[in-house]
Amino acid sequence: MLSQKGEFSGGGHISFRGNASLNGAYAVSDHFGVLFSGAYMNSEKHSKDFRHKLLEVGGGYFNTFGPDNNRILEIYAGYGGGKTNRAFRTFDDNDILTNTDLEEITYNKTFIQVNYSSKKSNNLRLFGTDFPINYGTALRISSVQMKTFMRNSIGQVREGNTFLEPIFFTRMRLSDAVQLQYTSSGNFGLNSRKFMSAGNSIFTIGAVINVGGKKSK
Repeated sequence: MLSQKGEFSGGGHISFRGNASLNGAYAVSDHFGVLFSGAYMNSEKHSKDFRHKLLEVGGGYFNTFGPDNNRILEIYAGYGGGKTNRAFRTFDDNDILTNTDLEEITYNKTFIQVNYSSKKSNNLRLFGTDFPINYGTALRISSVQMKTFMRNSIGQVREGNTFLEPIFFTRMRLSDAVQLQYTSSGNFGLNSRKFMSAGNSIFTIGAVINVGGKKSK
């Protein structure tokens, strides 16, 4: 959420499923910014293991508008890459392992993302203290293509897909620089694929730091 040259915005978030992410953006000029993000997840369960790594970089345009210039429109495009390892285990009625299916996938992705947010705040009163609340939304379109796909150490036909990801977030300001953020997002694949398919909806909580930007009103 950039508003002027020299501003830095960064955050850390974690989902209820254990997916952790870091992201940051820096305003190189009054209307151009660069961004980066990374995500990591390592989940081990009785019948399924899931490990995921992702890195992204990008850049784009931002502008403020509205009566007090407290509304922000951002348009970014970028490139990323990642790796996913999955293990599926099958057990018989006596809980004895009968089969293990291993998948190893590396992939590239390109994306375009449009963000709308506002620094105009409404107050939430908690324990006798007012906490300013603001909102935002984004729409991301991503094209994801497998680079390699190994299943039980045997090469497989690679897949690709295009995903739509609507994002909604609410922020509660703790200070001029620090906000708590709750995010909900969906994921919809435009093509029917067996392996490169859409994931579940994601809900995350985290903190965001903004330094050098326009003050919220």
